[in-house]
Amino acid sequence: MSAPRRQRLTRELVALCHRDIAERPPDPRYDYFSEEDYDAAVRALIAAKPEGPLWLFAYGSLIWKPEFAVAEMRRAVAQGWKRGFSLRIENFRATPEQHGFMMCLDPGGSCEGMILRVSEPEEHLQIRKLLYRELGSHEALEAARWIDVVTAAGCERALTFYARPHLLDYYAPDRPLPEIAYALARACGHWGSGAEYLHNTVSHLAELGIFDEDLWELQDLVAQEIERLYA
Repeated sequence: MSAPRRQRLTRELVALCHRDIAERPPDPRYDYFSEEDYDAAVRALIAAKPEGPLWLFAYGSLIWKPEFAVAEMRRAVAQGWKRGFSLRIENFRATPEQHGFMMCLDPGGSCEGMILRVSEPEEHLQIRKLLYRELGSHEALEAARWIDVVTAAGCERALTFYARPHLLDYYAPDRPLPEIAYALARACGHWGSGAEYLHNTVSHLAELGIFDEDLWELQDLVAQEIERLYA
């Protein structure tokens, strides 16, 4: 029997990265959704929904902070998609002075995560809440996709967010892990730090028995960066 994995990026290291950052005003470069735009986006996503329950494929923060009552959870694998810290951000968990990265799904490989079932009577309400949290523009909406996932009970069609968001000008795929680690160890915004985001994701995946090798290597690199910064 192999020894259990030891996560090097600890809560104590993550705490060193925290700073109190004021929320920034909306970026004037972007045309954000109006209430009518959100209504139209909900209608479009629901219209494209396959028959049966509404499943949401969670691969990152939606696993540990779903924002809605989850009726059922299942392990699932999305073939043809992989996790990538490919969103170069300057807000939320970063600032213009120190950019960070957040996850999305990039084409290629496979991604093991969870599918979360939304209660049927509340589908429209829950989708709207998710859109408020996850996106606010047509460019981001384009990357809200219904994808095929495989579970132990069979195949399902699930909604996921930020799947190849190539219309976003801050989509920067194929960044080397040391570059991402450097930024995550230093970036912090009004939502918290990049290190906290990575720690929460890796920890909750590990609790589910899911080990993404790139994330596991990344958390080790980020821990090393923090140790050097705060030695």
